[in-house]
Amino acid sequence: MLVSPSFPGLLLLTSFLLHVKEGHARPMGPVCDNRLIQKYIGEAKDMEKRVSECQAIPTLSCPVVLPLVDFNMRQWKSKSDEIKWREILCNLVLLVDAVTEAQGQVSQECGAGQLSQLYRHANSFLLLLQTFGWEEGPWEPGCSPRSTEQTQVTEIFLTYRQLVQGKLRFFFHNLAKDSCN
Repeated sequence: MLVSPSFPGLLLLTSFLLHVKEGHARPMGPVCDNRLIQKYIGEAKDMEKRVSECQAIPTLSCPVVLPLVDFNMRQWKSKSDEIKWREILCNLVLLVDAVTEAQGQVSQECGAGQLSQLYRHANSFLLLLQTFGWEEGPWEPGCSPRSTEQTQVTEIFLTYRQLVQGKLRFFFHNLAKDSCN
């Protein structure tokens, strides 16, 4: 699934791409500047807090499928960067799809606005990671990450925060060891 980025998404993607180092196929901004990933973690926490403060967000009538983004640190460290990258892409595809499905079910203004913001953020990360590309070939859709069905909108935001705070943060940290001065 490839969707055209919104204006904020374009700004995020542009800021990442401006940090691409010569000889590297990957944007170095979020990798080499830890402040960026910390900023995105803070934004994920803020979105999660704001959606929890929305009044009367209904339970979703049709459950959405969310990736299970928890991980074992020992197993995570043993994976190659490409495997981690593919796993995160799969998680993001499932998350973006879940947000899209939830958007079709939530008409309440506060919840709908927060879902739109979450969609822009998650889709921007998806677009960014698709630019990384590994030499073995481009990422292809069709992955099947571990998942769960949820009917609570707040669980979508929790999943996004956990993904950014966990796998994405550690993925960028690991790349920094190999790519940054």
